[in-house]
Amino acid sequence: MDPLWASVAEFWWIGPTALGTGTLGWLGLRRGRRERRRRIELDAARLELRSARREQALTRARVRVARAELTRLQAERTAGRGTGLDLAGARRELDIATAEARVASATARARRAHVSAARAALPSTADAAALPVARLLAAHDALTARWMAYETDPARLIAFPAMTDARQPLTAAFLAAERTARERRPASAQARVEPQRFAAYRDAVAAAGAAFETAEAEAWRQARAAGDAPPKPRPGDPDARTAGSPAFEQWTLLAQDVAQTVIAKGSEALVQAISLRPRPATRPATRPRDGAPADATDDGTATHDDPPRGGPGRVWPVPRRPRA
Repeated sequence: MDPLWASVAEFWWIGPTALGTGTLGWLGLRRGRRERRRRIELDAARLELRSARREQALTRARVRVARAELTRLQAERTAGRGTGLDLAGARRELDIATAEARVASATARARRAHVSAARAALPSTADAAALPVARLLAAHDALTARWMAYETDPARLIAFPAMTDARQPLTAAFLAAERTARERRPASAQARVEPQRFAAYRDAVAAAGAAFETAEAEAWRQARAAGDAPPKPRPGDPDARTAGSPAFEQWTLLAQDVAQTVIAKGSEALVQAISLRPRPATRPATRPRDGAPADATDDGTATHDDPPRGGPGRVWPVPRRPRA
């Protein structure tokens, strides 16, 4: 027998084994990629939590260093070698380090909450549109469509010129944020994206959305001032989150009711206090003598203590000058 065929007959099993191993490896790699795409939001949240914990540890170390430096300067001040200026600077450094430590601690707590939320919202691999990168791309596309409506609609272009004017500060801020989000955008939902890149793209899309809402509200406010939009915001308008919104009107009516109730209660209390006020004792009326004035006493002298007869609103006549 030919040696070649003899080798094939002896090692024929290597081909199917290699093919099966390659197929299993390819399937495992594909499954691993799907799993990474499904868990990328959780991985990014965990990465941010590790970074926040690292920053928290650094700020705590700075607080310890600043406290030790303050203790040293206080000892030198007691010994007469330090100055009050150095002591005040050390206290200021300790206050700054303590504030930074509080911020880092709050950030770490927020990152832990983000990890819990991402773990609870893990999607299934069956729904490709529910994957984190796909959802983020859809949110970015929706934001772009909202802005393009002001660029392509002639009516909106005339009514809201601030949305297409890059000289407006808020519009310029939105355009800059949208440019950053466009630069960090992945090629597709199936592209390989690292957790750091996903977190950066997510933050860029969120910043662009917040800038767009601010610029849109300002554009609508300018349009209302110019008469190109109804003067009063309606529910659903971009600037309806402040004055004119149902919630704002509800709180305004509630505040007015409370103010009216307080005023009414205060008026009632004032009336009751006046009614319960003790009145001064009046003297018994005595009959004046003949020839004495009506408000004279028994000895004929007029008194000014008692109120004049005829009520509190009586005004005595002004004497006239004698005619020459």
